[in-house]
Amino acid sequence: MDADRTVPPVLSSELLGFPAGARVLIVNADDVGMYHAVNAAVVESVEVGIASSCSLMVPCPWASHAMHLLRERPEIPFGIHLTLVCDTIHYRWEPLTNKDRVSSPLADGGELHTPAQVPQLRAKARIDEGELEFRAQIHAVLDAGLTPTHLDWHCLADGGRDDIFDLTMAIAGEYGLAVRVWLRPRRETLRERGIPVVDHDFLDSFRLDVEGKSAQYAALLRDLPVGLTEWAVHPGFGNDEARAIDPGRQVRGTDHEFLTLQWARELLHQEEITVIDYRTLQRAWS
Repeated sequence: MDADRTVPPVLSSELLGFPAGARVLIVNADDVGMYHAVNAAVVESVEVGIASSCSLMVPCPWASHAMHLLRERPEIPFGIHLTLVCDTIHYRWEPLTNKDRVSSPLADGGELHTPAQVPQLRAKARIDEGELEFRAQIHAVLDAGLTPTHLDWHCLADGGRDDIFDLTMAIAGEYGLAVRVWLRPRRETLRERGIPVVDHDFLDSFRLDVEGKSAQYAALLRDLPVGLTEWAVHPGFGNDEARAIDPGRQVRGTDHEFLTLQWARELLHQEEITVIDYRTLQRAWS
């Protein structure tokens, strides 16, 4: 072998036991617990559609309903969408921990930060207080008799800070969970250690145009690269509830529309794409 030639890293799909050349996809429905129309649409997107797993936001008002749905459906794999950010303006969420104990990750009004306030959150959140809230969210799920597969973050790529990422990795190790790892340097580091994470840049469905969404998704499936890819999708019903509180309702409605199309499932079969969920990664991480 030429000494100057770099040996390509092993793909995560191969670390998971898939053959070279396999195209493997996780379709994870984020934001379960946000409100009723999201809960119902996510369940349908998994049971009827092509979504393979979901992520639960515990501080949200409809989290208890979501946990009830997940208890009734133990076949639906789910992770915990660790939440320090609230992305609705007139429908606010609060931490599970007493506010006096977690004041630094909160906005001035004692509520979770908005996406526009994420720089302030990153600048002032104390890691010990973030840990208190993260553990409270995890314990709420475990105390409800549920068994998550992974941890990820709401509106914070890889937790938003190195110490938050490292904390989450440590907590995941305690509970035998995988972690959604988004940013390239960390992905490469973990793959070099033999830990499977996505091989390619992460897809957030909020970054797709709502016009012609199904055609965009179809093109992405046809062009899906070899290796492990993840899509973070956000299904929801565009009903009166959504119109009243959610500025992202069009994204959610168009996601749900595509995920539940019969031809979406047929396209996966035609393209020989294998859809998995985080249970596969969880086993490898453990």
